[in-house]
Amino acid sequence: MDERTLLKEIEPVAADLLNRHLGVAKEWFPHEMVPYSRGKDFEPGKQWTQSDSDFGADEIEMSDAVRGSLFVNLLTEDNLPYYFRDINSLFGNDGVYGEWGRNWTAEEGRHSIVIRDYLTVTRAIDPIALERGRMQQVRGGEVPAPLDLYEALAYLSMQELATRIAHRNTGKMMHDEVGEAIMARVGNDENLHYLFYRDLTTAAIAVDPSNMIIGIERAVRTFAMPGTGIPDFERLSREIARVGIYDLLIHHDQILQPVVMRHWKLEQVTGLTDEAEKAREALFKRIERIGKVGAKMASDRVSA
Repeated sequence: MDERTLLKEIEPVAADLLNRHLGVAKEWFPHEMVPYSRGKDFEPGKQWTQSDSDFGADEIEMSDAVRGSLFVNLLTEDNLPYYFRDINSLFGNDGVYGEWGRNWTAEEGRHSIVIRDYLTVTRAIDPIALERGRMQQVRGGEVPAPLDLYEALAYLSMQELATRIAHRNTGKMMHDEVGEAIMARVGNDENLHYLFYRDLTTAAIAVDPSNMIIGIERAVRTFAMPGTGIPDFERLSREIARVGIYDLLIHHDQILQPVVMRHWKLEQVTGLTDEAEKAREALFKRIERIGKVGAKMASDRVSA
């Protein structure tokens, strides 16, 4: 089945999922969450130091790894124009898919607003480095690019859930109630976006199981968090993994096992082509291997 036919077949499900989303998504306002009373004017040209923030000079301490995670999380949200471009290209701008894409974009836009305002007010991280990073990220326009719609459905499901996990875990390590509440609020939005894509993928598997399993295998094999292009991303990713915000074991235990294996019930899918059967076998082996490698890496970090 080609991609346009698949989209048409699952369009009624997409409409139901959009209506479900609009029924449960709660309106919220970034300005009501940001602690503006903690802010002060910036002196032009003054170099930021950790002691400038609420988290460096007193009893509350924010670790460098958490600052790095906030940097990555915000710059990821800043790259929204390119995610919209790709989603619009994959799903189209008309009908329910266009309505979903535009609503998703509007909701995602609040995330960069609230996180940036919070970081600016609290001076939690270097604002000059943050702005230079934003310029580099958006100028580059680099985002993960699924090969086709089948891979994209699986990737978007995993990526939205991964982002929810990263936001919430970052918030828990900030040692600031306001910051944690902001990251939890953003994480709640990401969770609703994840549920839309997860359940749309479920419908797609029922309609076109062979192409979907081939796409899922490719998405798992090539999965990368949407931070490519961010300055110093590889080092920051290692730090984020080291403190347990998001690592390979979390990816296995909280995404691959519960979503790919259990929710999508890939073991029970029948009527596959030979290519899809091989892809499913390779997928299961890869997930098992990721679990073992992730557990070893986590154990090595604890014992180090």
